[in-house]
Formats: sequence, structure tokens, C-alpha cells
Amino acid sequence: MATMEYQGYKIENIAKGKMDYYVYTELCKGCGLCLAKCPINAKGEKCLSWSKEVGIYQTPAVEPDPALCIGCGTCALICPDSAIRLEKKA
Repeated sequence: MATMEYQGYKIENIAKGKMDYYVYTELCKGCGLCLAKCPINAKGEKCLSWSKEVGIYQTPAVEPDPALCIGCGTCALICPDSAIRLEKKA
């Protein structure tokens, strides 16, 4: 079985260094569902924001703030295009 490689970017060491965060810009259409469902932390801040990177329709993709993101994975679960992936470090 062949696997596809998608273009995107990686943000390392989120969730206190426990995970890496991948955004596949070839799949992201910039719908914002991940931003809407991202839980707010105790200080009332969201860890996701719009990125300077653009998605498939030239709309902004998202990026987490490594200092705020807890790696809950809500964004990856809610993304209708599987454009976000969180990977635990060994």
C-alpha cells in the first residue's frame, strides 16, 4: 500500500515538548472549524491562530502557539479534511 506525502509544515515541541504538530496546507481549505472548537486555556487564551501559510484555496491555514497548546487533538479530530496531525514523541 502506497502512502501519500502532502505539503505542509511542522511545529515542534508543543504540549511542553511532548508532541509535534503538522499542518498539511495541500489539504487545508481554511474553514476555521479547528479555531472554533479549540478549547480555551485557564487564562482565556486559544492556542490556535491564523498562520501566514496558506491552504489549498489560498486562504490562511492555522498554527498553534507551542507555549499554549496542550496537544488535546480537538483540532485534528474536527478537521473535515484531515489537514492537522499531532504526533507524540517517543
